[in-house]
Amino acid sequence: MDRDESYCPAPAAPAGPVPGPPYADCPECGRPTEYGVATPGVVLCPVCEWQEAQRTACSG
Repeated sequence: MDRDESYCPAPAAPAGPVPGPPYADCPECGRPTEYGVATPGVVLCPVCEWQEAQRTACSG
């Protein structure tokens, strides 16, 4: 095996906010997010994203 060869493929680059609709709905509150409907994974609205960051930061 080459030293440059990796066991796992590199993770996909995170999708950023999109300039316009259609926006994905937040699974927590149902409000539109800043991300497109084709964005993979769970996407949260800015308020829920901020609350989730606070929860994980304080969870120790």
